[in-house]
This record gives sequence, structure tokens and C-alpha cells, in this order.
Amino acid sequence: MEKDGKKWAFTLVEMMAVILVVGVLAAVAIPIVRSRTEQAKWSEAAAAAGSIRAAMRAYHAEDSAGAAAMVGSTVDTIQVALGFASGDLAGRYFQADNFTITNVDGNGNATITVAAPAGLTGSAILSDAGWVYSP
Repeated sequence: MEKDGKKWAFTLVEMMAVILVVGVLAAVAIPIVRSRTEQAKWSEAAAAAGSIRAAMRAYHAEDSAGAAAMVGSTVDTIQVALGFASGDLAGRYFQADNFTITNVDGNGNATITVAAPAGLTGSAILSDAGWVYSP
């Protein structure tokens, strides 16, 4: 573009300033997005753990001794007893073997520990205190 016989263009300094600003924004945004992505993956585990906990409560109402015997079991070994079909707990990131029943109280409320699958970090527990995720 010309104005008064002079060509207008961006200088090298202006271009470098724009690249610097974009680089700083990317350096700040990428860790935030990565953190949100991992939290979204863990929400799948929270939903499945809630379903497992509800199934344990129902199973405890029918057979409290059998429910107590499930403590220490991974859910893949007891999912049929809880009323789940073999693929019901197969999510995109978590499988039935990621969930372990660690406690069942007298009311049938189960504490479920969730181990991170390959590619994710941390662990989580669903108990009477609610969902607790530890990165």
C-alpha cells in the first residue's frame, strides 16, 4: 500500500513483537488446556465409580456377607455379580480393572479406588466424603 509515495509495511521489529506475544500466550495456554483434558478424562472414572457404588449398595441389600467379601476385588472380577454386562464399564480411558472395592460399610456404601490407566497420572477415591482426585 502506498501513501504519499511511501510504501507501508511491517518492520522486522513489529513482526518479532507479534511472534513474541503469540509465544507467551501459547506457553501460558498449553498447560491449562492439558490440565483440563486430563480432568475431563477423570470425569469418566467418576461417573463409572458412581455406577459401581450404586450397584454395590443394591448388592449389599440382597447379600451383605457377599458384599463384604468383595472388599479388595477389582471390579472386572465381580462385575457380573454386580449386574454389569462385560462391556458396561469399558470406557474410552478406564476399564473395569481400574476400579477396586476397598471398603464396604454396614449400610452398603462402598469406597472405590481408581487407578490411572496408561497415559494418565494420579489416582482417585469415591467414598462417603465424595470424589477425591489426586494428580
